[in-house]
Amino acid sequence: MAPKFKEGDVVFSFNGRWISYVHTALAYVAFLGALFVGMWLHYHKIVENEYYGYPDEWFPSVSATIGDRYPERSVFMVGIALTSGPRFALVSLYYFLTARPNSSLPKIVFWVGVFRTLTCGGWTYVTSTDDHNWHDIFMISYLVATLPWTLGCLALSPPNPISVKYRKILAGLFFGTLVPLIYFFIQHKVHKVAGAYTIYAFFEWALILFDVGFDAVTVYDFSSFEIVVRDVKGLSRGDQKLLKDDIKEKERNQPVIQASTFDGPYNWYNLSIALADIYNGFVFWSVLTSLGLLVWYFPLWHMGISGYEVAVMSTLSPLLLGIPQIRVLAIKYNRWLHYSSVIPGLLAWQVTDQVNRLGMVSLAVWQGSMAWTAMWFAERNDSGRLQARVLAWMVGLVLSSIAKFACYSNNPVWPVMKAENGGWNWTGFLLAIPAVWHATRPVTTSGGDLVARQVKRGSGLMAGVGFGGLMFALHSLLSDSSTMISWTWTGYPVNGPQQVPHGAVTILAMAVGLLIGVSSPKILGSWTAYGIGSVGAMFLTYYQDWAGYYGGLVFTVYVCGVAPVLIKSAVQHNPAVAFGFGFFIYNLMVLFHVWVVAYAFVPGGPLVREHTDWVMISTMLQIGNGVFSALTTNSHSGERAAKVPRGRKQIAYYLHILFVLQLLAMSLTYLRFPTNNYQPFHPEEKSLTAGIWTIHFSLDNDMWSSERRMAQAIRELEIDVIGLLESDTQRIIMGNRDTMQYLAEDLGMYVDYGPGPNLHTWGAALLSKFPILNSTHHLLPSPVGELAPAIEATLDVYGTQLDVFVFHSGQEEDPEDRRQQSEYLARIMAATPRPAILLSYLIVKPGEGNYHTYSGPKSGMHDIDRSDWDRWCEYILYKDIKRTGYARVSRGTITDTEIQVGKFVVGQPADYSDTRISEDQVSPGLRFPAMFRGSRAIKIPTSRLKNESFNTPSHRRPKRSDRMQRDDSGTEGSSSSFDTTPASMLASDRREATLLRTSQTIASPANIQPPTYTFTAQAEAHTSQRKDKHRAIYDVRPPESVPVTTLQSTYDYTSPLSPSMLSSSSYKSINLTNHMSGPDEPARIITYTKHSQGFTWNDELFLPSYLVGRRYRGSKARRRWGQDDEDDMDIDEGDLPFDEEVDRCPVADIFVTDEEAAAMLP
Repeated sequence: MAPKFKEGDVVFSFNGRWISYVHTALAYVAFLGALFVGMWLHYHKIVENEYYGYPDEWFPSVSATIGDRYPERSVFMVGIALTSGPRFALVSLYYFLTARPNSSLPKIVFWVGVFRTLTCGGWTYVTSTDDHNWHDIFMISYLVATLPWTLGCLALSPPNPISVKYRKILAGLFFGTLVPLIYFFIQHKVHKVAGAYTIYAFFEWALILFDVGFDAVTVYDFSSFEIVVRDVKGLSRGDQKLLKDDIKEKERNQPVIQASTFDGPYNWYNLSIALADIYNGFVFWSVLTSLGLLVWYFPLWHMGISGYEVAVMSTLSPLLLGIPQIRVLAIKYNRWLHYSSVIPGLLAWQVTDQVNRLGMVSLAVWQGSMAWTAMWFAERNDSGRLQARVLAWMVGLVLSSIAKFACYSNNPVWPVMKAENGGWNWTGFLLAIPAVWHATRPVTTSGGDLVARQVKRGSGLMAGVGFGGLMFALHSLLSDSSTMISWTWTGYPVNGPQQVPHGAVTILAMAVGLLIGVSSPKILGSWTAYGIGSVGAMFLTYYQDWAGYYGGLVFTVYVCGVAPVLIKSAVQHNPAVAFGFGFFIYNLMVLFHVWVVAYAFVPGGPLVREHTDWVMISTMLQIGNGVFSALTTNSHSGERAAKVPRGRKQIAYYLHILFVLQLLAMSLTYLRFPTNNYQPFHPEEKSLTAGIWTIHFSLDNDMWSSERRMAQAIRELEIDVIGLLESDTQRIIMGNRDTMQYLAEDLGMYVDYGPGPNLHTWGAALLSKFPILNSTHHLLPSPVGELAPAIEATLDVYGTQLDVFVFHSGQEEDPEDRRQQSEYLARIMAATPRPAILLSYLIVKPGEGNYHTYSGPKSGMHDIDRSDWDRWCEYILYKDIKRTGYARVSRGTITDTEIQVGKFVVGQPADYSDTRISEDQVSPGLRFPAMFRGSRAIKIPTSRLKNESFNTPSHRRPKRSDRMQRDDSGTEGSSSSFDTTPASMLASDRREATLLRTSQTIASPANIQPPTYTFTAQAEAHTSQRKDKHRAIYDVRPPESVPVTTLQSTYDYTSPLSPSMLSSSSYKSINLTNHMSGPDEPARIITYTKHSQGFTWNDELFLPSYLVGRRYRGSKARRRWGQDDEDDMDIDEGDLPFDEEVDRCPVADIFVTDEEAAAMLP
């Protein structure tokens, strides 16, 4: 068909032979790329066939390479998709080349080529795994169509001797290859000859090369074609307006349109500057939001003011900018000031010592606060550049929130992150170095420049108060997209927003606020907007579900929009007043919003108890001060930045990046959208494994974020339902995190987040493999101490409704609180007619005080193990459901409290008997994972590793101490019993040692006695339960019914292990110090599985070794647990095995094998 317009501008043209080049290159890349990736990643798997594998077969077939495994299959599919366009063009051009009037052969060859291309797509995208029959149909059709295609192309070849020659050669090779191909396929398939399939594979790959090469010959024919693209209407000349220009002309007075667009070409250098600016802002917010999290670690372990809280004041460095000389230097060397913040802030994770890590981050915040204040002050007379700097700072906050949204509320560059728990620290640091250099381009404004005298500037103090309120609002509610959603969460059925997908909506509201604030600062800086924002804050504070969240969105739009207005006003004042004092107000608000829940641990705390509403009112009043000052200061500047073309162009780049970030947030929402198709671990048994764990705000003992290790522990214990306490981390001091997001998505569990942070508890959450039908959040009576949270949830467990209660009682110091709470909880547990399980933290000894309120006739609940005397805080109770197992699992270094786990069976009559049975009588699906059992080993005290003799009195254990001896017939199950007979002396380098002999012989792995079970398969696996924060001194002796034997208390120590043995990498190191019952702990027989598979110590179940580590410091750095450890264990200074200056922790972590242990014992 002749073109309608023959004349026109040539926009683009190229020679037809490039169609052949591109087709050939993409086709070979598709096949050979898949071959390379497959042989690199899955070599042994793709060379294996139904009869033989490597080394008999050593080269993969085409089908095994392109269709069996990811990612090579995807590489091939993408390559074929890219080839399809040039392929259709090649077939079409060959038709145009060979078409003749009154000749049908070119048309037949054309349609055969189209059919062959479509069948290639069929066997490419319908793999044999997807549908074997259709895959073969497409493949056979392709091969059959190859014959007419090849012969037709030969018949229609133009009179070009080179192309005819190569077509004949390649066609002959293609069809000639079929003979040996079929022969070796028969040898493999029928005769099952080893190696035949490898030879067959070579011929199969040859067919591919010849097939693609045959079509590549068209390069000689297509050189006579010229592909031309013409503009016949002249649109490419720019004669007609584009839609963008038309809209700008019509909407000339719309500030949003004017701010987000500009005339002229897109300048990629300016875009790179905007990217660098925004990333610099992202780094500032990342470092600032990590400071509170690191500070929180110290009062968390001290359970009171530790002194390290003073680091919160690190933001006060702008006070120094009140000194002119320092201000000039800060502006002149602003780049290096930024570097002095970025380097320690992003490399602090490399420091393992917690105090030093906090020191590095404090320095980073100190320098960063001064650097950004000096930067803003330097730009105060350039409205456009100042607007760009403020916008970069705010978009950096949005980027920080998106990064946390992508990483389950953890910022990937925080110093509590590392590669093992999801950190991207090195990536963040390497991006920051060039970003800071690019962003801190030299400025011409000097530090002495001041705003014109005739312009009114308002009040500097009021501007500072406004900036402080703004900083607190941004940090406390908008540094994480899920914080406001947590405020409005009420449980199931869900009647409000959820973290995913509505976290992206919060991020969108931040962007909308920024866009309006930049384009229409007068609107957001007005009292009307302030009133609307205040109403939004009120709804967020006093309402829940959608009403509260909608109020939060209004508040978000206002706060983000008014930020440029308040900062633009503040920079016109002395930076020490506007920003130094502003940061001081911000710091007071940070403490204020923590004290409303931590009132029991701070002076004057009860005065602000449970008054989040006061915090919100104070915030809005402070912002109001800033608005009042800004109305005066900014009255003469108006919207100058948005109206000046240069300023508008600068701002537009930042807004374009902000738009891209919104697309990123939407993509993350799609990727994280929950599937809600979760399955329990053992549905065939109708079993439910329930657990309770106090997770200590997801910071482990070494100040690392612990979500991933928590998830691994829960998964390996096969827990279906778990209550998590001390889980509320949605405050500045805790990083505004949401641990439940990662746990729920990684483990595939439904989640109830429990009472929100605005309800003033330390948090309680519920994770469940079973659907949550309904849940209610309770705040139990607490007239004196902290509020006690509880969750009452009804689950659909294999078609049976089951109630689960998760509860954290008040402190030990508040007995009346705990009494009232026990009465309240007993009433709601007794009221439920359904089977029920209580996962709780009670702070009571078994059989004493409120224990009988929780477990007994008042509640109708039963203790999962009445014989377990060594408990204090965590308890599992149940009613009307069959209990089948119970275990207590060491916390390792994840937190300060153990995990308690109970197994139950649904649909069988409840039985409260405690009769024990052996594990082999228990169904495998009802047993605890076997990975927690292993072979024998011995734990050696540190003092036996000394080179000198320890026979001197000063190194002997001076105090005699009663030792517990458990008998097999006692209530504690099958624990090894110890006698007092010293073993024979062992000679090692002329040193002697005394060991305790066990009454049982050392067993081989096959003879290890499994955990004892009750009549309902109740596992006996205890470990000392500790809760250091309550400073409880526990009686480590068992009840009178358990026999007690006094053991010898004076021991001589030498090492039976050679130095080579101690340095061997085959010995895993696990510290068990905190599970000793006293300082006189002798060498104990334990069980231990290599390769980090877990271990048992005196019939106490422990997690795998990746969860366990050292928890002590040397003589110069006291143990982080402080003196509390000694108090809790009732240890006197004289009880230490050797001098304190040698080491505070006298236990080494050395394990030996069965044979070595047998050689050490008589």
